[in-house]
Amino acid sequence: MTLFITSQSIVSLATVYKQGKRVAGSVKTDAIVLRSIRYGEADRVLHLYTPGRGRVGAIAKGVRRATSRFGGRLEPFFHLRLVLHEGRGDLLTVTSAETVAPHARLRDDRAGLDTAARACDAVARLFEAGDPNPAVFHLLANELALVDAKPARAGHANQLAFRIKLLVAAGLTPQLNACASCGEREHLVAFSGAAGGVVCNACGGLRLPVGR
Repeated sequence: MTLFITSQSIVSLATVYKQGKRVAGSVKTDAIVLRSIRYGEADRVLHLYTPGRGRVGAIAKGVRRATSRFGGRLEPFFHLRLVLHEGRGDLLTVTSAETVAPHARLRDDRAGLDTAARACDAVARLFEAGDPNPAVFHLLANELALVDAKPARAGHANQLAFRIKLLVAAGLTPQLNACASCGEREHLVAFSGAAGGVVCNACGGLRLPVGR
């Protein structure tokens, strides 16, 4: 049997490859590192968020060795362009990593570091593995770039705005015109993720101050 490969089929394969789909065991995709966990003697397990696959897990073998070609780029908050190998296990394997944005400045600022960590944690908690949402990926990438460009912007107001945008992107519209717990329309002082919107001064729970 003769297999004919046309230029159109090559373009189609290239398009699929760029979109983060599986091609011959490889996945090429942009990704933001949400978490990086030490594993074994020299490896790291990464929690990544990608535009085409959502949250995925990957292992970077030998990355903690001084001779690793990855250097320090597989750390939280890095925006990367990765090539991942997809085998039979649950974890993909990092085979290539190119830095898109290291977000180095926010690491030297306590408030910036805290804001970046909270943003990544919110994405990791809200979205399940294999639940792609390109809007969420771009929202997180823009948040990290914003805080990195000017760490002074990091704070409660920024964190609140990001969480509200994240909920909207997830299709979960928060209650903003009245207390999400009791319905009170006055004295709205904080935002509660557990309640699903703003809350009044009388309602408890984990809250993020609105006016700070």
